Amino acid sequence: MELLKAENVHKSYYNHVALNDVSISIKENSIFGLLGPNGAGKTSFIRLITQITAPDSGKIFFKGERLGQQHISKIGYLPEERGLYKKMKVGEQCLYLAQLKGMTEKQAKQSLKEWFEKFEIQSWWNKKVQDLSKGMQQKIQFVSTVMHEPELLILDEPFSGFDPINTELIKKEIQELHAKGTTIIFSTHNMESVEEICTEIALINKSEKILGGNINDIKQEHKKGIYEIRFNGNWINFSNALWTGFEMLSQEEINGQLVATVKANKEHKSSDLLAAINPTVNITQFREVIPTMNEIFIDNVVNANSHE
Repeated sequence: MELLKAENVHKSYYNHVALNDVSISIKENSIFGLLGPNGAGKTSFIRLITQITAPDSGKIFFKGERLGQQHISKIGYLPEERGLYKKMKVGEQCLYLAQLKGMTEKQAKQSLKEWFEKFEIQSWWNKKVQDLSKGMQQKIQFVSTVMHEPELLILDEPFSGFDPINTELIKKEIQELHAKGTTIIFSTHNMESVEEICTEIALINKSEKILGGNINDIKQEHKKGIYEIRFNGNWINFSNALWTGFEMLSQEEINGQLVATVKANKEHKSSDLLAAINPTVNITQFREVIPTMNEIFIDNVVNANSHE
């Protein structure tokens, strides 16, 4: 079932088009990567979901209903530019934010007690935000975003400001929330995190969605016919065995083994490459090179910009 669906959404600010006919579908209990270069329109899309602004045209649905004020308490949003009140005490601020999301004071105190114990930050309750390090503030911001158990959690660069240990801590919490049924929109420039965490993505570039779908399907669709072959033998025999239509991209020796990277044109398959080289060398490993999300991101954005 779709938790969130945007249909042909358009949003402009003065003479700038932020979103142009964007349609995005996010399945319930998925971790969805919202990707794009700076200024692509990601933040504008998030602002529509959180109802900070409204679309000029198009529709947004939450669990089949038109998105409205009744859905605000079901959404948690961690912005890239954090928004804590520096001079307020941590506990006082968290209680205030919890009640804005519809929690009673009793519910908020119970939820915060559990989160503060989990993160071992009980001693921060009476400290002012301005007295905390950036990493500490990030933890408080994360807690204030998830403490009301939102059905949809929007995370904009959630690991910004965290050291590697706390990054792993937050990743673990994100995965636990997902396991409990939370749907997550994950917006980041870190493609390694996208590959690790997300199941589906949408790539926005210059206000338009240029790519979307299941990550594994996208990676398969963007294969370029590149193969890595590890073998015992010699380079001359290997090179001479390659048919027309196969291009040697690289060759190196790793731990005493020869490793070649070969690209095949569209007319040739992996079986053709194996048939060509198998009689001449002893193959120890043969694999197709699958593009990373970082490579796919760059290729699609550069290609889209070059066709303008």
